[in-house]
Amino acid sequence: MIEFPHVPAGEPLTVSASTYVAYRRCPEQAVGRLRGEYPEDSAVGFVGGLAHRVFARHLQHGPISKEDFAQACREEIGSSMNPKVGSLGLKPSTLQPIIAEVGDLYDRFQKVSLEGCRDVEVSLEFEATEGVVVKGIVDAVFDGEDGGVVLRDWKTGQVGAVADQLAFYGMLWTLVHGEPPESLDAFSVKTGETYVERPTRSALQATVTDVARFVTIARQSFAGVPADTTAGPWCRYCPLLPECSEGRTAVAVTD
Repeated sequence: MIEFPHVPAGEPLTVSASTYVAYRRCPEQAVGRLRGEYPEDSAVGFVGGLAHRVFARHLQHGPISKEDFAQACREEIGSSMNPKVGSLGLKPSTLQPIIAEVGDLYDRFQKVSLEGCRDVEVSLEFEATEGVVVKGIVDAVFDGEDGGVVLRDWKTGQVGAVADQLAFYGMLWTLVHGEPPESLDAFSVKTGETYVERPTRSALQATVTDVARFVTIARQSFAGVPADTTAGPWCRYCPLLPECSEGRTAVAVTD
């Protein structure tokens, strides 16, 4: 249904949803991610990550009681989040308010309609062309009203600008399954906001073409041709900030 355009040969690389979103903000920041240069972990990100683990646990194994909630959180942290505990310098005493915050989000989550949920934390991976893999994890897949599927991304804060992320998931699902999802949505557990998109073939093709464009930019960058930089609010936490004059200027303006 959609085709990955030709790209120049070069180093093998993997494009994830988060890398694509970074590319849409600033190509150089996204190339930095491919080189292993990531923003530092944050407490906000840790809360969101733990909440997502709790939501998945609920959908896979059923509701978590109040009495078992703290232990369930610690089990999820121990199974997949210990590196972040170390990088953030978290201790058992500092985990308590985090677990309480996640508990509040879980209370809200339990009021959300989950009817038609057919799968959770769905890993998608596709070799788009030789040496190029695109991948992502969809938080939940629901039955659509017209017989298709709805891909959902849970948000623990404001819904924010999610169009690029959802477009990537829609493209990836289509590449893997050969047909597009019925719709894409982002739902804020905290605020109740919902963003819904019904992908068209032309929109899906535009996204896959854009991903191919990024692959070309990345391979050119690896060969010594600098990628473009785009300054914005995202510069503040960018690991490339010390070497980026545009980013430092953007941060100075907003301080």
